[in-house]
Amino acid sequence: MRAVDLIRTKRDGGQLDRAAIEWFVHAVTAGALPDYQASALLMAIVLRGMTADETSILTDAMVRSGVRVEYPGISGVPVDKHSTGGVGDKTSIVLAPLAAACGALVPMMSGRGLGHTGGTLDKLESIPGFRTALSLDELRDAIGRVGCALIGQTSDIAPADRKLYALRDVTGTVESIPLISSSIMSKKIAEGIGGLVLDVKSGDGAFMKTHDDARRLAQSLVSIGESAGVRTEALLTSMDAPLGREVGNANEIAECIDTLKGHGPEDIESLSIELAARMLVVSGVERDAAEASVRVRRALTSRATTYTANEIELMKKLVGHDLASESRIPPSVATSAIATPSSRARAGATVSRCAAAAGVITSVRTRRTPTTWIASAVVSASSRKVATDSPRIGTPRASAPSGSTLAKSSGR
Repeated sequence: MRAVDLIRTKRDGGQLDRAAIEWFVHAVTAGALPDYQASALLMAIVLRGMTADETSILTDAMVRSGVRVEYPGISGVPVDKHSTGGVGDKTSIVLAPLAAACGALVPMMSGRGLGHTGGTLDKLESIPGFRTALSLDELRDAIGRVGCALIGQTSDIAPADRKLYALRDVTGTVESIPLISSSIMSKKIAEGIGGLVLDVKSGDGAFMKTHDDARRLAQSLVSIGESAGVRTEALLTSMDAPLGREVGNANEIAECIDTLKGHGPEDIESLSIELAARMLVVSGVERDAAEASVRVRRALTSRATTYTANEIELMKKLVGHDLASESRIPPSVATSAIATPSSRARAGATVSRCAAAAGVITSVRTRRTPTTWIASAVVSASSRKVATDSPRIGTPRASAPSGSTLAKSSGR
C-alpha cells in the first residue's frame, strides 16, 4: 500500500477502507511514514472530512497502536473528563480530586497546549517538582491509594495519537471533527475507563466557533464512546470569554486551589460542580444528577481534612520532595486541602499540597464578569432526539448561544 494513493483518495473526496486506515496508523506509529505524507493526508481529511465509520475505524486503530489499561483489584467504574479547550479552562485540575473525593475513580490522562489553548500538563508542571510522567504501574497505584491521578500520555497509550497530535499542531490541521474526535477518544478509551464526561466548547476562544459545529463534535465523540462501551455524556458550554479570572499556567493552578477550598470564581465552581456530578452518575457512584450535585457541593464546603503518613509519603513520591518543608510556601497553604466526608478526601489534599508551590507566583487577574454557561437540552447519540434537561444556570451573556447542549449515551 502506498501513502500517495491514500492521499489522492481522500483529496478527491473518497472513503478510506479499514485496511487503508489501519496501514496509515501502523506506519505513523512505526515511524515508517514521512511527516510530509502524514501531514498531507491530515490536510486532506481536514478539507474533505471522514464518515462516521472512517472516524470509528481510525479511533480503534489508534487505541490498538498501544495498550488498553486495566485496573486489577480495584472495584468500581473508572471515569474521566475531557474538555476541548479554551482560554483559562482549568476544570480538569479541580475535577480529578473533587470527583475522587466523592468516591469516583479518576484516571485522568491530560495533554499539553494545542493551538492557542493551554494544556493541563503545562499548568501542572508550573508547580516546582510536580511530575506528570508516571508509568502505568504508578497510575494504578495512585488510583488505588487516592482515587485519582493526573498524568501525561505514556508511550504505551495510543502512541499513534501522540505523533499525529504533534503534527496537527504545526500543520494547521487542528480544526477537524474527525481528527479531534479520534484523538480525544483514542486516549480516553485506552485509559480503560467505563464512563466519560466531555466539555465541548464553542465560541471565540474555542476550536469550534459555532454552536452547530460543537454539537456535531459532541455527537461524534458520544457515538465513538458508545460504540466502545464507554458511557458518555457531552456538555456544550460557551467559550466566548476566559473561564475564571486567572490566565497563565501558575496563576490558574492557584485559582484551582481556591476553587477546591470553596471560594473560587462562580463560573469555575458551578461548571466544576456540574461536570463532577455527571462524572459520579456515569460511573455509577450516584443514580441521578441532583443527588450527585448535592454530594459534590458538600465536598467543596466541608472543611475537616487531615493528612496521614500515607498521604505525605505519596506526596513525596509524586513530586520528589516535601513541599511543606519549602520555606517560601505559606504554612496556611501548605496545610490546606479540600475536605470531604469521603474516604478519598486525601485526593484533594494531595492536589492542594502539590499546588501550594504556585503561591510564589504573582497573580494576574482579569477584570470582568465571570462567563456563564447553560445546559438546556439533551441529544441522544442513538436517537438524535432533543429533550429538555437541566435548568439554565446563571444569566446567559448576550454573546453566548441560546442554549448549550448535553449529548448523552447509555453505554454498553
